[in-house]
Amino acid sequence: MENFKKLQIITVLALALVLTACGGVPEEKTAAAGEDKAFSVEEVLEMVAKENDVTRTLYTKAIVGKGKKQGMKFDEDWRKDDVEAGPLPALFLRGVATSIRKSPVPLGLYLGSDYPVNAANKFEGKQAELFDEIKKDQKPQFFYDEDQKLHTAMFADLASAGACVTCHNDHPQTAKSDWKLGDVMGATTWQYPKDSLTYKETVAVLNSYAQGTVDIYMEYLDEIDAFKESEKPTIGDKWPAEGNYLPTAEVFLDSVRKLASYETMKQLVAAK
Repeated sequence: MENFKKLQIITVLALALVLTACGGVPEEKTAAAGEDKAFSVEEVLEMVAKENDVTRTLYTKAIVGKGKKQGMKFDEDWRKDDVEAGPLPALFLRGVATSIRKSPVPLGLYLGSDYPVNAANKFEGKQAELFDEIKKDQKPQFFYDEDQKLHTAMFADLASAGACVTCHNDHPQTAKSDWKLGDVMGATTWQYPKDSLTYKETVAVLNSYAQGTVDIYMEYLDEIDAFKESEKPTIGDKWPAEGNYLPTAEVFLDSVRKLASYETMKQLVAAK
């Protein structure tokens, strides 16, 4: 996980620079900032959802979409020994969610739909009702799940790339075969047990998501290293748009940071 440690260092340094540019934080406030209730759960889940949107869009378009044009394969059975492929976007998200579940951070994440490929991911009850609203205006929905005792947030998951549309329309188990670019295909659902979070808890949530991203991407690179029949892309600082290349985890996460972290940083700094 050396790449993730580097990313954490970069993020901490960037935050320090922003704080300096803003005139810094009074010493007495800094000491207590980690313990004060800084954010509502809705604010935190929106922050991590935005990070997720950027990460998944980058993976879907720049890795899967461009990678397929270079002959790279992506498959729902990518973890099987006889399948030499990478994870589809939905499975990339599932890998992130699995990593988060293994962390000490009580953050829940899953992807659902009213027309899922996997029937187990079909929305029911309250979530089905709220998803109908999301399809109308694409606005997030927040509610408290009484059964699970968890604060819950649902965010529209759009068909943002041709790779999403083609894969779902052509899948043998698809419940809907006329998806189009821009359609609301489902919703990412995030859950957390508390109604407000301290600054430290908020950073822990964001770090757990970043760690999950690194974990699943590194697992993909490890899968490639084990290829026996397929041509292996060169791993480095180049992307599939340039040829049979894939970025390292550090390069991939650095691109995510540049695209997503500025807005998140502003919210973190404002709370300080």
